[in-house]
Amino acid sequence: MGNTGIMICGHGSRSMAAVEEFRGLASRIARRYPDDPVEFGFLEFAQPIIRDGLDALIDRGASHILAVPGMLFAAGHVKNDISSVLNCYAAARNGDGTEVKIEFARDLGIDPKMLAAAKARIEQAEETAPAGISREETLLMVVGRGTSDPDANGNIAKISRMLGEGMGFGWSETSYSGVTFPLVAPGLEHAVRLGYRRIIVFPYFLFTGILVERIYTITDQIAAQNPGTEFIKAAYLGAHELVVDTFVDRLNGIATGDNNMNCLTCLYREQVVGFEARVGQAQHSHHHHVEGIGAGDQAHPDHDHPHTHPAHPHADHPHGPGKRNPASA
Repeated sequence: MGNTGIMICGHGSRSMAAVEEFRGLASRIARRYPDDPVEFGFLEFAQPIIRDGLDALIDRGASHILAVPGMLFAAGHVKNDISSVLNCYAAARNGDGTEVKIEFARDLGIDPKMLAAAKARIEQAEETAPAGISREETLLMVVGRGTSDPDANGNIAKISRMLGEGMGFGWSETSYSGVTFPLVAPGLEHAVRLGYRRIIVFPYFLFTGILVERIYTITDQIAAQNPGTEFIKAAYLGAHELVVDTFVDRLNGIATGDNNMNCLTCLYREQVVGFEARVGQAQHSHHHHVEGIGAGDQAHPDHDHPHTHPAHPHADHPHGPGKRNPASA
């Protein structure tokens, strides 16, 4: 194969601020690879879409493309959607005579660098808080995106435990912004009852967007209902230098074979409790109808289908999306 190009595959957001933050991350990664073309694209809700970025790399002379998911964990978007887009694109290009090889890096995952970046964001939040409340009197609430993949949801729970134990908080809890349970509101309601003087809410997200804004809004609502507890809102990860370092590690890992994702608890390969019906599900992207829609006035004119994600098998759990936030189910 010939020249190498780098493709950063994002999810996409209806928030232009999130799109610009992702663009900034791509620029910082590009500075780490001055001799290789770097492009980015989104799965849904923003432009350029992933195919546009791949086209741009080929136009810039790349025939060997290293693609990295701009996502924290390997849930359906990484395992199915982006993988399908990349595979279909490579097959179509090679079918029309354009020789291209695409290799896919693994997700950012649970990584010491990512934990250190998270620690830095939490410490920044503590620095702005009033003095007088120790970590032993503080509960850390880590909020994940939430998916219909229990493996990815479990990663957030592990992140919460590692940060809470490693930083010496009195207690740590986990909640999710949608799809699974507990959602943020019932999670915080439960946390308040534990009696800690301070609760730090940390969205374990890469970038801003509608979901992060919703997390902060719910935090303010629960805080107003519980004036005896101090609530502190930590910033999301953003393009912290250690986050950029982790992206570089994932790209470099392709060359060493360090790009295998976890298959032991992958619900598409093994019968995971409660998700048995997912085994052997065909790999395909369900985002083709929302590519480019939602961010500012960018849109593809013939995409007007409703957008859905696979339902969680327990969406009607008392603390889950079906009961507390039907729109997120």
